[in-house]
Amino acid sequence: MARWSPYDLNGGTCIAIGGEDYCIVAASTRLSTGFSILTSDKSMILQVNDKCMIASAGFDGDRSQLHKVLNFRSVNYEHFHKKPMSCPAMAQMLGNTLYYKRFFPYYTFNLCAGLDDQGRGCVYTYDAIGSHERVGYSCQGSGKDLVQPVLDNQLKAPSILELPPKVTTQDENPGKGCLISSPHKESSFFNNTGLHNPSQESPRPPASASLTPSNRIESLPQTAITSLSKEEALETVKIAFSAASERDIYTGDAVEIFTMTEQ
Repeated sequence: MARWSPYDLNGGTCIAIGGEDYCIVAASTRLSTGFSILTSDKSMILQVNDKCMIASAGFDGDRSQLHKVLNFRSVNYEHFHKKPMSCPAMAQMLGNTLYYKRFFPYYTFNLCAGLDDQGRGCVYTYDAIGSHERVGYSCQGSGKDLVQPVLDNQLKAPSILELPPKVTTQDENPGKGCLISSPHKESSFFNNTGLHNPSQESPRPPASASLTPSNRIESLPQTAITSLSKEEALETVKIAFSAASERDIYTGDAVEIFTMTEQ
């Protein structure tokens, strides 16, 4: 017997990485149902303002409604307070919106990413009813099980007692203001560029050294900021999508990549 369901899983994969002075948000553009491709050019990213974006995978109908509600509330906030909503504030509002619908939830898997008040990248990951946390990187969607190990391998410290390796690269475009690079779509998923190799960096301090007062983690955990440069993080995103598209039929066609920097 066939049963009707108010939900459908339309696939898609989203990735967000927050660095010391940048944030990268990326999402595939394929929209599918079952074994059929509905469209190859569907954006899954909502640009709230110059410092905040929301990427959502899952049911396209709920995603469209959720993005419409969030955009309305963001514009309303900006009219009342005469300033755009910050990324941490939007992250809390997204959590409240999802929790409000917990008895008939939005069937979406969301990431809220952008720059905080200090200009550092921030990424918030959610479950379906609004529980969220700030992390250095995350992914959602049908390709999550394939992408997450790649991100963990490149961006996560081998031990919770050690800080991730620090990469010291300087931005070639100093300046002021906040810029978002034009989204470019990576249509070729088969990239043979090598992965970032943490073993080629300077050796990490021993675990005991990370517990000294000078290295002690302060109010913002070091795990909430990745250590790769913007260029290396961008390359990691491309390779992660390349791996996911090989094995996930709901991820493919093209990728939208946005880069937010404090310049």
